[in-house]
Amino acid sequence: MFRKVLVANRGEIALRVLNACRELGIRTVAVYSEADRNSLHVRFADEAICIGPPRPAESYLNVPAVISAAEIANVDAIHPGYGLLSENANFAEVCRASNIKFIGPPPEVTRLMGEKEKARQAMKKAKVPILPGSDGIISTTEEALDWAKKVGYPVILKAKAGGGGRGMRIVRNPEDLPNLFHQAWGEAENAFGNGELYMEKFIEQPRHIEFQVLADEHGNVATLFERECSIQRRHQKLVEEAPSLQVTPKMRQEIGQTLRRCLTDIGYQNAGTVEFLMDEDRQLYFIEMNTRIQVEHPITEAITGVDIVKAQLRIAAGERLDAILPANLEMRGHAIECRINAEHPVKFTPSAGKITAFNVPGGNGVRVDTAQYAEGVVPPYYDSLIAKLIVHGCDRAEAIAKMERALGQFVVQGIDTSITMHQAIFADPDFRAGEFDTKFMERFLAPKAEAVAGQS
Repeated sequence: MFRKVLVANRGEIALRVLNACRELGIRTVAVYSEADRNSLHVRFADEAICIGPPRPAESYLNVPAVISAAEIANVDAIHPGYGLLSENANFAEVCRASNIKFIGPPPEVTRLMGEKEKARQAMKKAKVPILPGSDGIISTTEEALDWAKKVGYPVILKAKAGGGGRGMRIVRNPEDLPNLFHQAWGEAENAFGNGELYMEKFIEQPRHIEFQVLADEHGNVATLFERECSIQRRHQKLVEEAPSLQVTPKMRQEIGQTLRRCLTDIGYQNAGTVEFLMDEDRQLYFIEMNTRIQVEHPITEAITGVDIVKAQLRIAAGERLDAILPANLEMRGHAIECRINAEHPVKFTPSAGKITAFNVPGGNGVRVDTAQYAEGVVPPYYDSLIAKLIVHGCDRAEAIAKMERALGQFVVQGIDTSITMHQAIFADPDFRAGEFDTKFMERFLAPKAEAVAGQS
């Protein structure tokens, strides 16, 4: 096992990784920006090193600064968490060149999965179902029009290097395609430095289903079942649950077998998540793979009893999956996660500032992952996520009841949060009945947005 690990992240995920390291007897090093000097991940690490000013580009995304901190602290490995440098293949290569273990997949695999069209073709070759679409990158509007005619409208343009919904446009007719093509290209170029696009068939009312995987460095791959992530706004997830009500045992087994074969073939290692869209006929189609720990990993931990972050560390240290996972991996009960964000619950405007009161719920089957505290400050420079509220029950009805109780006991004052929005979602009859898709939030928010507009 590693002697010392640097956590190249901030907030709740940095604290989550520090906790896993401590339980495994590993010393930890936190890195932080000047804005995070008083953060809990700094307080609870064995060592902490400031790596720059508040802006991410000058601190958490500054590869030379992170590597310098790792070398000063003489660490064995770096855990990148999620976001920031977690899917940066160049950073993984620098770690390798510096003789520091990167806790994640090899850079070659990260690069393959990070280029969405190449990942799509790799999955197609392995017979993972994919949406009909273009064979490779589309360079001109004329090519786009030809492919859209073959695929059939509506279609969706996607950035080759995309993520977070940027560089994506839905096209419903040929008249709109040229303008939307240029919009998507420009947005992708600005966001990722790469404007290349590809095309897929657009599903009108899909559900978003993802499968958690773990792979060791000896060619063994395991799937830890699926998560339902359809409650989202502008491609940003708000509520996740496991398992999905729509995935049958047969589907779960078939997709698991296919993914194990595919990920073994491409040499995947460590934790990852394979994301699918499900159409109205309950057919799953691959959309992308995230080569890192996910924000929503705690719900998988709840239904399997597997500590995924510890598994990442043990895999990176060379252990085999059969020494990490139970012999008979089974699902137990139902788990739900709410992402508590520092933002207005209807306008979704960010809300930075000082937290004047902070109380987290507890009790059987309730977990809160956070790095916030009373009198702490939410800086304006980073993602708005301030806490994850996770519940686990014997079934979905009990999980919903626990979540409603826990949301009522979650107190954050001094800033706006999404707590009241989550309470409204859990009171919605369609959500409670499990009748929703990725368009749920558009329908749910429409009357609330009208009310806010009427008051202004």
